[in-house]
Amino acid sequence: MKYTPDHEWLRVETDGTVTIGITHHAQDALGDLVFVELPEIGKHFAKEEPACVIESVKAAGDVKMPVAGTILAVNEALVDAPEKVNEDAEGEGWFIRVKPDDIADVDGLMDEAAYKALLNE
Repeated sequence: MKYTPDHEWLRVETDGTVTIGITHHAQDALGDLVFVELPEIGKHFAKEEPACVIESVKAAGDVKMPVAGTILAVNEALVDAPEKVNEDAEGEGWFIRVKPDDIADVDGLMDEAAYKALLNE
């Protein structure tokens, strides 16, 4: 997995698509998620453009695109059960699957060691 300074994670799948969500650290800081707004399938986003809206008991925020790409799938389960993100942020709590414009952009993201260093862990 790769990470951003804004606490998104990205996993490259075997078919070259990428799955995107927020990190355990992010969901822990936000508290219980109560609302998730997902983008439309087929919509294109630039790198760092907000793609999803999330609201928790503490704050509202955006999930930004770690790489530019087109939305292929959204995790519809989060619409009715946003708490899935709190339960498994880096697994079943994923937000979107994307076809990246350039898979090489993934290389510019942080690996786990760099992300842990950012968090001072």
